[in-house]
Amino acid sequence: MTHVATGLADLDLILGGGLQPGSVVVLSGPPGTGKTILAQQICFTVATAEHKAIYYTTLSEPHAKLTDHLGGFSFFDAGALGTRVEYIHLGDMLRDKSTTDLDPLINEVVGRAFDDEPVIVAIDSTLMLRDFVSPRALRSALYDLSSRVAHSGAVLLLLGEYSDDDLLSGVEFSLADGIVVLSHQIREPVDRRGLRVLKMRGCAPLGGNHTLHITDDGIRVYPRIESFLPTDMPERGERIRSGIPGLDALMGGGIPDADATVVLGPTGVGKTIGCLAFLAEGLTQGQRCLYVTFEDTVEELQEMASRFGWDFAAARARDQLVIAHVPVGALDLDLDVLASLIRHSLADRSIRRVIIDSLAEMALAAREAERFPAYLRSMLGVVRAAGASLWVTSETRMVGPIEDPLTGLMYLFHNIIQLRYIEHCAEIGRIVNVTKMRNSGHDNAMYACRIEDKGGLSIGDRFERVTGMLGWSVLRDCPPLSGQDGCTAATRAGE
Repeated sequence: MTHVATGLADLDLILGGGLQPGSVVVLSGPPGTGKTILAQQICFTVATAEHKAIYYTTLSEPHAKLTDHLGGFSFFDAGALGTRVEYIHLGDMLRDKSTTDLDPLINEVVGRAFDDEPVIVAIDSTLMLRDFVSPRALRSALYDLSSRVAHSGAVLLLLGEYSDDDLLSGVEFSLADGIVVLSHQIREPVDRRGLRVLKMRGCAPLGGNHTLHITDDGIRVYPRIESFLPTDMPERGERIRSGIPGLDALMGGGIPDADATVVLGPTGVGKTIGCLAFLAEGLTQGQRCLYVTFEDTVEELQEMASRFGWDFAAARARDQLVIAHVPVGALDLDLDVLASLIRHSLADRSIRRVIIDSLAEMALAAREAERFPAYLRSMLGVVRAAGASLWVTSETRMVGPIEDPLTGLMYLFHNIIQLRYIEHCAEIGRIVNVTKMRNSGHDNAMYACRIEDKGGLSIGDRFERVTGMLGWSVLRDCPPLSGQDGCTAATRAGE
């Protein structure tokens, strides 16, 4: 089926391919949600000299004011006014006391649709037409308008500040081929705008409420990742190296390719350093990698990596490494924006390793607990469908019994690795344990773990005597063997 592209690739994806020629689409939403900006952005983007866009106003803003407001957006082209995008005011027809119906208005719009052969015809706002004729006359007029314009092949956009009740009973919605509703949610510290497709006849639009931003470039939409249902999942491939000396031996020779792995541990235990090692190994293998960070900036990560002997700046310069720093301002994170960033990075399937640091911070900042399980499942599916291996960190409690930060979600991951602190008499050490590997054998024991000056994390000897392994207490060495003092036994266990 042929579609008219809106100029916004992600919006076309949400709509099920774009706008169908000859269709009637209602663009609804409260004031300030971005209806007028979106409609005009589509007009300026798709209009050509051969097939212009015609933008009708009823009793809304004057044209001069409309174009003044558009001046700050990058899509606006003053040179296109009149030649590619034409504004026509219908107010005089509506205020004419001798007019008792909408026939002059209908004839104007239909005549232009056939004479000029526009690609888009927008009317802003059709809701105001209710003030001038009876409901029956309005129904007849809109039916006449939609059916006649459809034969011209133009897309007819009807804008209005319709309420939820209007959606149920309004004639505009019963006649429409498509219904797109914009919304505005008041939420501290940052309000949210959304876009939802209620109807798109003949298409398969993406369901759900999709994030919408108004930027200097105009409207940007971010598809809700739960709407994607990737089915073409790759088979578990050959094992890949983790980049952490000694860890692969505990995991049966490495991590199966395209697996999702989560590393759990308290702050400072070495999770991020493990991420850097996993990333550095991929770069060494000639793979392209994506690192998503919420806390550390690009410069901080590059400086941290250089201390362990890894040149991430050079990898970024040759486009082998993409580092995406997603700041979490005032503990607010838009999950759809993050998902869109990752999805677009994976689009060409060149990225083989994806690192997200960290999952617990991401869940806390998003503040969408009910949504998060479905979101995380979809995110893992999108990464795996692209053939990439995912390495994620998540923070646990620093002292006391271990606490699952995302209770009930660990089953989504193929592999779980725990990094924990352990008491060595008067010292604090680190310990690693491979807790889970799906359909794969692995070592169940606990091993000493150190942070080396070069190479980052390194796995040491196996512990033979440890208490608190299941999180009932802080990890401690067991009582010493007969004839040994406690510190000697503890030190030898961690050597």
